[in-house]
Amino acid sequence: MWTRKGRLLGLPLTWCPSTLRGKGGDGLFKGRSNKSGLKVNEALLETAAKGQEVRVQNLPFKIKERHSLEYIRQFPHLRCKTNVFSSLLRIRSEASTAIHSFFKNNGFVHIHAPIITSNDCEGAGELFQIEPASRTAEKHENTHFFDVPSFLTVSGQLHLEVMTGAFTQVYTFGPTFRAENSQTRRHLAEFYMVEAELAFTESLKDIMEVMENLFKITTSHILSNCSDDVELFHKYIAPGQKERMEQMLKNSFQVLSYTEAIDILQRSTEIFKFEPKWGCDLQTEHENYLVQHCGNIPVFVVNYPYDIKPFYARDNQDHPQHTVAAVDLLVPGIGELCGGSLREERLDLLQSRLKELGLKDTYHWYEELRQFGSVPHGGFGLGFERYLQCILGVENIKDVIPFPRFSHSCLL
Repeated sequence: MWTRKGRLLGLPLTWCPSTLRGKGGDGLFKGRSNKSGLKVNEALLETAAKGQEVRVQNLPFKIKERHSLEYIRQFPHLRCKTNVFSSLLRIRSEASTAIHSFFKNNGFVHIHAPIITSNDCEGAGELFQIEPASRTAEKHENTHFFDVPSFLTVSGQLHLEVMTGAFTQVYTFGPTFRAENSQTRRHLAEFYMVEAELAFTESLKDIMEVMENLFKITTSHILSNCSDDVELFHKYIAPGQKERMEQMLKNSFQVLSYTEAIDILQRSTEIFKFEPKWGCDLQTEHENYLVQHCGNIPVFVVNYPYDIKPFYARDNQDHPQHTVAAVDLLVPGIGELCGGSLREERLDLLQSRLKELGLKDTYHWYEELRQFGSVPHGGFGLGFERYLQCILGVENIKDVIPFPRFSHSCLL
């Protein structure tokens, strides 16, 4: 707004919504809509000081300076006003739309999986437990609000498996939570997951086909509909990322078995921090090396050892190695982007596995899904923030989500 003498007042923001017009009728915002804003270096505020109408308030962002993503991360309440982060938010919005469109166009039913659950789908024990604040303060013992221990969800997969009893193809897209005490550039305590489940599938190829199509179709949509915003990242944040994306989109994704992957790593002259051994999970350094080995093309790694995957992964019954029908999609610069598997639909093998892990009572309902009629099925999950990192070339996952949550940090 304007003072009596035409001075700007009350601008605690970097941008001032305006429809100002300049000389000749062209306006200060020629070529822009009426929703454009006036750039200001500093905010001018009303002051009570005698003889003064305004005072200057310094802002953390300067118009003529290019601030790093790390710098603007300190201001989660203000960074949406910067060019780079407003571009990120538009891309994020368009990516969400593209993902929903992909599943709708391919006949998937959207399921709203619960955020509060009594299940630990991943079996890692890295859960946020839910209790009312009043009960926590009063230290109630042996009582729970839901009568059973409840947690913030780590995955909607098990709930999607329930829904495959009614629908052939289902998906969910929502927040998930991991209580990992980690502040790495790859981890968040709260993030978004895209998860899908397909009934009547007995091959990992079916799952991998959906993963690859989802990645390519969504990315092509974003590049077409957010070209200016994506260009900002590819030009100033990650030079060369445009060419890497084109390479990923035009080539078929590679496929390696876990055993082949371990063999490649062991024959490598690279010095790894973690020694690659059959029976151990792949570390990020291993994943990145495998992607580079395959020409910086996304690569599927299939058939992981039985002992390192969750109880629901389908047993390949391929002794002596003993693997399960599980798959991870590894992408350049990130490592694991998607993880999935065929699910164990054979009741006797599932019961044996649950008993072996001491989970039989906890997942009695899961056994009943097979006992009362089931079909071969499988699915996967894609980390949405890691996907954005991949296509934009952003190094830190905290820079692709509006309000990052991680250990020792919950601003706003």
